[in-house]
Amino acid sequence: MTTTAPRPTHGHGPAGTAADERTTSAGGIDTLVLGRRVRHLRTQRGMTLDDLGRAIGRAPSQVSMLENGHREPKLSLLATVADALGVPLAELLRTDPPSRRASLEVELERAQRGPLFSSLGIPPVKVGKSLPGDALEALVKLQEEVRRLLRENAATPEEARRANAELRARMRAQDNYFPELEQHARELLAAIGHSGGPLSQRATAEIAAHLGFSLHYVTDLPHSTRSVTDLENGRIYLPQGNTGVNDSRSPLLQALASHVLGHTEPTSYGDFLRQRVEANYMAAALMMAEDSAVEFLQAAKADRRISVEDLRDAFAVPYETAAHRFTNLATRHLGIPVHFMKVHEGGTLHKAYENDGVVFPSDPLGAIEGQPVCRQWTARVVFTLPDRFSPYYQYTDTSSGTYWCTSRVQPSSQGAFSVSVGVPFSQVRWFQGRETTERSTSRCPDPSCCRTPPAELAQRWDDHAIPSARPHASLLAALPVGAYPGVDTTEVYRFLDRHAPR
Repeated sequence: MTTTAPRPTHGHGPAGTAADERTTSAGGIDTLVLGRRVRHLRTQRGMTLDDLGRAIGRAPSQVSMLENGHREPKLSLLATVADALGVPLAELLRTDPPSRRASLEVELERAQRGPLFSSLGIPPVKVGKSLPGDALEALVKLQEEVRRLLRENAATPEEARRANAELRARMRAQDNYFPELEQHARELLAAIGHSGGPLSQRATAEIAAHLGFSLHYVTDLPHSTRSVTDLENGRIYLPQGNTGVNDSRSPLLQALASHVLGHTEPTSYGDFLRQRVEANYMAAALMMAEDSAVEFLQAAKADRRISVEDLRDAFAVPYETAAHRFTNLATRHLGIPVHFMKVHEGGTLHKAYENDGVVFPSDPLGAIEGQPVCRQWTARVVFTLPDRFSPYYQYTDTSSGTYWCTSRVQPSSQGAFSVSVGVPFSQVRWFQGRETTERSTSRCPDPSCCRTPPAELAQRWDDHAIPSARPHASLLAALPVGAYPGVDTTEVYRFLDRHAPR
């Protein structure tokens, strides 16, 4: 996580943006601010609308339209107005309102002309000198609060599912390969003289130093964070001891990636997801450099022995990181379409990727997160094995074709997850484990496949069982609000204040 000074958030999010509500001329001039500057200068000089109209050869009504931001002025007219008011043209074109009241008037006018007021059907208020200052303040505060509430209400699981579906479509369209992120990683590794192979903890620290950061391991890192970056003092704070992650390099590399990529306060849940995917991708690209990983995989393909376990061991990374990285490189460099799944032991899909035609379970919005995975798929069968932590291979016949998949179980603080990588039957010849005799058939989404209980069990228990579900809290709650979703910003700022050099 990277923290910066708080910034105003007016206009961000689904309620509309400041740019949507700003009235600009064809030349890019903010006509609302311009109008307030003309009115301010005119009244300062004791001129009436008639006086200024005569001075510039225009009717008073035209001057009024200019001052109210309803007219798109030509530069020649503005030069005439500036001469009449006795100021340089640059004075009229300044982008800041001339007074506190003018600033409030501009803010209210923008809001009333924007999509939010239109969608709510609120009649506009005449913004003029007859509107009391306290009423003006109250109206501006009110519209800001309405916008904030709408942003919070929009940050719901429904928006999260839609954003996930859109991001997955983008990843599929480019085969989960991001050349610009690969280039960033390549440049950083070259800067520290890394020649390939596993990235050591020392090399990770050298990347941080190259980017101007010192590392500080603390015991009081805010609970809602994995790392905190102090841009002002060039410090990155990381937890001491057990971090709760599989690889201690990951939080630091993700923080450095966010800095290099210029990530700032997310403006929407989709933006938050994009930043997270980019930081994770670049961290993996640093731990498993593209050139070295591709050379390793191409040699394995030539020998028909591609294995995620071997990739993991060659670069000393967790299995899930190796599986993710394989999806980045498999299609672009090996010509192999692929799918990836992470499934909770309860049977629900946690995250997934595919460009090989496999059909994941999804809701009407196209979201797959939280959906039940077929019991016949490798990702579910692996949980039924006595040895849950060795790789398992299986062929599965599905409605979209036959797929070979390798899967293994990994523990976590949220329970066990299976991590699976699969390919169409036509591509299995390149992989270790292709000789497996394990085979299954999935008829999902047909309920008779695995969702409908056997007849004898249904007859026995249909009217005699009331289970109490244990849903994840995230399924029932809206996305946590704040500059960085899920992060307690106050806690972070207090932490930085405690640790900043005096």
